[in-house]
Amino acid sequence: MRSTFMGLEASKRALFTQQSALYTTGHNVANANTKGYTRQRVNMQPTPGYPGIGLNTPQMPGFIGTGVEAGSVERVRDQFIDKQFRQESNKLGYWQSRSNAIEQMEDVLNEPSEFGLQRSLSLFWQSLQDLSESPENGGARAVAVDRGVAVAESFNYMNASLKDIQRNLRNEVEVSVAEVNSILDQIASLNKQIIEIEPNGYMPNDLYDARDVLLDELSEFFPVELDYTKSGGRALAVAEGAVSVSIRIGNDTVTLVDGIERSHIEANYAQPGEEYRKGLEPFTSLSVSSKVNIMESVPRNADGNLTTVAETTAYTNMPKTGKLAGIVDSYGYLDNGQHKGLYPDHLRDLDRLAQAFGKAFNEQHARGISKNKAQATEASAFFTTKDRPDGNIIAWRTITAENIQVSTKIQDDPSLLRAASHNANDGEEGNGANAKALADIQHAILADGADRGGLNGASIQTYFEGMIGELGVKGQQAVRNTFNATTMMESVEYRRASIMSVSLDEEMTDMIRFQQAYNASARMMTAVDETLDKIINGMGRVGL
Repeated sequence: MRSTFMGLEASKRALFTQQSALYTTGHNVANANTKGYTRQRVNMQPTPGYPGIGLNTPQMPGFIGTGVEAGSVERVRDQFIDKQFRQESNKLGYWQSRSNAIEQMEDVLNEPSEFGLQRSLSLFWQSLQDLSESPENGGARAVAVDRGVAVAESFNYMNASLKDIQRNLRNEVEVSVAEVNSILDQIASLNKQIIEIEPNGYMPNDLYDARDVLLDELSEFFPVELDYTKSGGRALAVAEGAVSVSIRIGNDTVTLVDGIERSHIEANYAQPGEEYRKGLEPFTSLSVSSKVNIMESVPRNADGNLTTVAETTAYTNMPKTGKLAGIVDSYGYLDNGQHKGLYPDHLRDLDRLAQAFGKAFNEQHARGISKNKAQATEASAFFTTKDRPDGNIIAWRTITAENIQVSTKIQDDPSLLRAASHNANDGEEGNGANAKALADIQHAILADGADRGGLNGASIQTYFEGMIGELGVKGQQAVRNTFNATTMMESVEYRRASIMSVSLDEEMTDMIRFQQAYNASARMMTAVDETLDKIINGMGRVGL
């Protein structure tokens, strides 16, 4: 026979379940503006019906329900969209860092403008044209020398500015590596808390949210691969368990977090020396330490670096996408012994331009004679280097954008500028034929390769225009890809938000729904209570 109190128990279960749903709704509303919060819902399920199953089960018509219970409180989230979001975040991280690096370079080169290297060269060529027409004019000579100084200083400024930005990129690599290591520590720490809670039958949804926020942040730096391990014990079937985080480096899969163990990464650079200036050494590899329990510190030496090679693995192939890869590609890296990258390539092109410019100008300058017919070796080199500011003969290979300058002898005495020609037809004192030849260098085709001080068939002007054009194309590509990645990111983010974010209108509807269900359950309990009151206090009183 069924229990008389059965309806009272079913109503009590309904009250508790609807109350839990109301509390969950309140939690959602409270976290409507919390970053990374995923709305939660109570999974309601009916309790086992009466009678149960067995040999002694009473025979009765029907199978009477016994009420409802809250099976679990679960996050409303789509793992497929999460994976898409992290893939797009990874692409966006790369192109944003790439675009920022190109934008800073464009600010330095500042072309076309009234203040860039192109403008300095144009004024220099013009001053030489003017000098060729009035070589006896001391003012014209002084102007030509000053304009030459301006050209050299433009080379110096561009080189120094680009290297300053390159050093900042090096610092950004270090900051990014430190941020990644911090994220790995936090993920392992959250894994530890989660696997301590789940075996007790609970769902640590807020810890899941905190971990997913960290995974989103990590995906901006690396293309991550995730794998989940169940906790065991009395963990619910929908419990996520501990996450393992891996990244692909070349053909290798490198695990950075495995449960409560995590690795640390470190960027490695070439040794400083004559070839690489301190602070500008190219990136060579990414070291990954062996996995260490979150309760233990990662072994480091006295310098703060990861310890012996036996405890770390160096990977020379960086992932091709992600913020860190974008910064490294801009800063510079070694690839089969070659120094490549956005800034090293443009600095090398700038040095090549300075060398070809200095070589061609000095060779033509040496063919002329000065105003006072100085000896052939006296100030034969117009452009010298900062380590030999008054040198007469300068090897063109020593000239770079960093050290090029006008000979101090010519700066002190502009009459040493060789504007006149040795040509027998116009070798009279004061002719400006050589100044005209110097001005014509701007259009001269410097056919020899870089190893011979040439520009592979380009003139000084067209080579620099090509540098600016190439940078413009790279900038347009970076802006276009950043825009495309942002668009895809926003699209995926919108779809993810439509699933996981809190809608106040929807929560208000749920609140009213659960409240009415709670009220109905309370009314049902009142009805059962009145029935029991009649049975207990009203039956057996006939005739009284």
